[in-house]
Amino acid sequence: MTNEILLDHRCKSYPLHAAPCRPADLGQRGWNVLAGDLPLPLAVIRESALAHNLTWMQAYAERKGVDLAPHGKTTMSPELFAQQLQAGAWGLTFATVYQLSVGVEAGARRAIIANQVLCDADLDGLHMLLQRHADLRVWFLIDSLAQLRCIEDWAQRRGHTARGERRLDTLLEMGVPGQRTGCRTLEEALALAHAMAQSPAVQLGGVECYEGGVARCDSEHDAREVTALVRRVTEVARACDAEGRFAAPEILLTAGGSAVFDLVIPLLRTQGLSKPVRGVLRSGCYITHDHGNYQRFLKHVEQREGLDASLRPALEVWSMVQSVPEPGLALLTAGRRDLSYDLEMPVPVRWTRRGERQAADAPAGWAVSALNDQHAYLRFDPAADSVPAVGDLVALGISHPCTTFDKWRWLPVVDDAGTLTRAISTRF
Repeated sequence: MTNEILLDHRCKSYPLHAAPCRPADLGQRGWNVLAGDLPLPLAVIRESALAHNLTWMQAYAERKGVDLAPHGKTTMSPELFAQQLQAGAWGLTFATVYQLSVGVEAGARRAIIANQVLCDADLDGLHMLLQRHADLRVWFLIDSLAQLRCIEDWAQRRGHTARGERRLDTLLEMGVPGQRTGCRTLEEALALAHAMAQSPAVQLGGVECYEGGVARCDSEHDAREVTALVRRVTEVARACDAEGRFAAPEILLTAGGSAVFDLVIPLLRTQGLSKPVRGVLRSGCYITHDHGNYQRFLKHVEQREGLDASLRPALEVWSMVQSVPEPGLALLTAGRRDLSYDLEMPVPVRWTRRGERQAADAPAGWAVSALNDQHAYLRFDPAADSVPAVGDLVALGISHPCTTFDKWRWLPVVDDAGTLTRAISTRF
């Protein structure tokens, strides 16, 4: 692992008095979250759930006959990237060229940038990475003639066209009206594919879409809308193939957020094209899952797939009760600076009395009603048998892991007893 960080007093929630430590060596300290060994709040990853999720998702992709290229923006962690690749991932997905550079450092040699690339600095960076790593393959998205012209202009100004350098690998993106990027119609897509096939700067390798924008956590609605998108993308792929627009020996078809990934499998297994199809699923949040948004979506996936269970929440933020200023209200030492709040409030999931080392499930009536920068407002029934007291520890489950990871330069990995075994770093 290159550019590994050193954990020390400059890292939030690392003990100020402790000697510096490499992430891989953290387990030697014998620290435990429940023992007061580290300042709170502290975001942690549960080792058992992490290992389960890595194995489960890889097995799911293999069972479905598709490849997995997890989206790296979720964690931006070189250590977790390496684990995903070691578990069998075909490659990794990113949103920017900078994110790609972190993945390449972690060992990725196949990558999809599931986004448009067009500014000079990003194209220069991508070109540098490809020149530096002869075994690196990167596909990025194109959705308009205007973007294509920007890339061709860059290639001409940099002299790449005149030198006859290898064209950049790209994917044609199909989108949804009113949603994010992507071609809206078959006619628009075919005109773009024709231009890409003639371009001296890029070559068309396949077709991409993102289905998450149409999902509503309603199986009937989601199946209908995602299936409609899949049919549109398949139609584009077949038409491009019939017109001989794909340059590579195989056609790359890719889709997949983390909410309704099962519904795009038919696209990724498209049959009847003139070249072999490589279907690539790009889910990212599966690695830690969550206690909110994705947990609800995955219940529907389990029902559609006939599964008893699937992914497990692995990410939680431990906090302390710092004040109980009035009956029914406790203030916790975690806020917007520490955890996700873009979709919904965090959920109290576990609780430990001050001085104890055994965590129990948080009472069902506990709920976080608001967040400040450094505080969470925990509401509870003051007449209940179990009420929080100053000094107690409360673990908060989050909804949407992406915007919790980006608040931490490091996260300890803990066993089921709360003992730190190692740490991962992030590169946001």
